[in-house]
Amino acid sequence: MEIIIDPDSGFCFGVRKAIQLAEEQLVDGELTCLGEMVHNEAEVARLETMGMKTFLPEKEKKIPSGRVLIRAHGEPPETYERLKKAGAEIIDATCPIVLKLQQKIKEIYKEESARNTQILIFGKPGHPEVIGLNGQTNYSALVIADESDFVKIDFNRPAHIFSQTTMDAEAYQKLANQLSALFSAHRQNLKVHPSSCRQVSGRVEGLRNFAKAVDVVVFVSGKNSSNGKALYEVCSSVNPRSFKISVPEEIDAGWFSGMRSCGISGATSTPPWLLAQVAEAIKRITT
Repeated sequence: MEIIIDPDSGFCFGVRKAIQLAEEQLVDGELTCLGEMVHNEAEVARLETMGMKTFLPEKEKKIPSGRVLIRAHGEPPETYERLKKAGAEIIDATCPIVLKLQQKIKEIYKEESARNTQILIFGKPGHPEVIGLNGQTNYSALVIADESDFVKIDFNRPAHIFSQTTMDAEAYQKLANQLSALFSAHRQNLKVHPSSCRQVSGRVEGLRNFAKAVDVVVFVSGKNSSNGKALYEVCSSVNPRSFKISVPEEIDAGWFSGMRSCGISGATSTPPWLLAQVAEAIKRITT
């Protein structure tokens, strides 16, 4: 059976940069990551064997000191202040695309707050990136996940809308068009800012074609990866023989019975070494 690893899968630019920075810093000793480094349990475990610790804010209240890494998702302004007060050495691995978006939202918030303008963020409530983005507005922005959240919006006031970088660009545009029509009906303006990461959103069409071209798809993703869930749904929507796993041990030999080709893909937080392990495991099963 032919086994193909999706050439567009694996770490996005921001995650790859953050992992590289973490590895470089770990050479000099212990490092604490503020939150889960990536939403992939296997990659986190690998980094922990190198000396990295993970600080989970939802479980631990005392802010860490020592050398602390801010992951690619970014953090709100008060996190930096708390770390400084704790005497931590901050190593900032915020994705450059996320950082630029944070700065843009902060700028618009300062410029428009006196004009009674609303800031809207299309994203997942509680997601680390969204928390960091909303923090730029002192948490006054409205997080909009779907149409059910439209009730939060005052359509008699102008607004700016941004998107969490990892949200689907097509879904963002569709929602923005709906909102623009509603604001126009109230004679108000909605300024739509393109802010989806092109590398992430651009994967959708390529992934559809990849999933269509093979008999069976094995999609590798961490259990907590929202990006992984979304991309797996892309695969399963065009190829019903798509299966999602976190580690090679979850592979079922029955998936490949009578199949001639298998495609392996993964989330933007899935390490290339794990995709290679999955390919080797499938090769052993099917040979």
